[in-house]
Amino acid sequence: MSDIFNARIGRRTVLGAGVAGASMLAMPAVLRAQDKSLKVGVYGGYFKDSFDKNIFPDFTKATGIAVESIAEPTGEAWLVQLEQAAKAGAAPADVSMMSQVAMLKGQSTELWAPLDLSKLPNAANLIERFVNKYPDGRVAGIGAVSWYITLVSNTDVFKDAPTSWSALWEKDKEDKLGLLALVSNSFLLEVTAKTFMGGTSALDTDEGIIKALEKLAELKPNVRLWYRDEAQFEQALKSGEIPMGQYYHDVTGLAVADGFHVRSTFPKEGGIQDSGCWALSRASQKTEEAHVFIDYMCQPAIQATLSRKVGTSPTVQRGLTDLTDQEFAAVSSDIEPIVPRYDLYQTKSDFLNQKWTEMIAG
Repeated sequence: MSDIFNARIGRRTVLGAGVAGASMLAMPAVLRAQDKSLKVGVYGGYFKDSFDKNIFPDFTKATGIAVESIAEPTGEAWLVQLEQAAKAGAAPADVSMMSQVAMLKGQSTELWAPLDLSKLPNAANLIERFVNKYPDGRVAGIGAVSWYITLVSNTDVFKDAPTSWSALWEKDKEDKLGLLALVSNSFLLEVTAKTFMGGTSALDTDEGIIKALEKLAELKPNVRLWYRDEAQFEQALKSGEIPMGQYYHDVTGLAVADGFHVRSTFPKEGGIQDSGCWALSRASQKTEEAHVFIDYMCQPAIQATLSRKVGTSPTVQRGLTDLTDQEFAAVSSDIEPIVPRYDLYQTKSDFLNQKWTEMIAG
């Protein structure tokens, strides 16, 4: 999760009511009577602060399970810490929010304790792609939150909203684009494959990846900034200095609310939907509590609260939530998304980074 994702939460306007109380989740009396606790790892900063304020207290009230929230570092650092601790039989956190690539890497070492769907009845609410499974079908993780990267533009420079990702390749965009700098966080390979190659299955082969990179290289003259610092692009977008690119949907919506002349567009090919999973360390001794927590987080009402309070897109079916059209549009879209090919970033990481450097970033 990017730092700007954390920062946007601090600026978010509260759109609706918080989580309801204990009536939302009926728990056995024996569980309430015992002294139960759970260590939950979430991304640090405003993201953690928002969970501490809006989610965890209501969970404890509903279940009797106290939560100790752990601020996890972004990137691979937390995965490494969990791996090393598990080898020693320890769990810095019982349940952690993990990126999809980290989920796959953790699967390779059996880091994640398989989850029992019979103890997660609310998991039936999830959109299917948010159930992360081992190759043999065991459940490794459950979708926690998701968020979108969309096609953004300055309305003073571009009066008409673009309708397709193909707008990035158009000649009038020369030296006008800001795009994420890495193959593994821009997901531009998937955008290219969905827009020009019939879908992301075109990336199944090395030849398909090279073809997508060749097409992507065609837009290099249009790119003014390959950015790692999201705030740098955000400011340039607002000012019109770099009037188009890819960016976080709800951050752009906050800029609109603040009066800036920008827009976020879900192209006809879909926005890019990234996500994180709840995963249970194999070293955890809190399997029962972890299942209660993950099941609680799968409730449509909780997902709606996350959308309102944290700015994430629901991992459950939209129709199960009480989000208004305006609230849903602030964080998501009904257009089928572009789902990143996380498998490639694990199995072909060196190849992708090398070719990206050679053909795109070089």
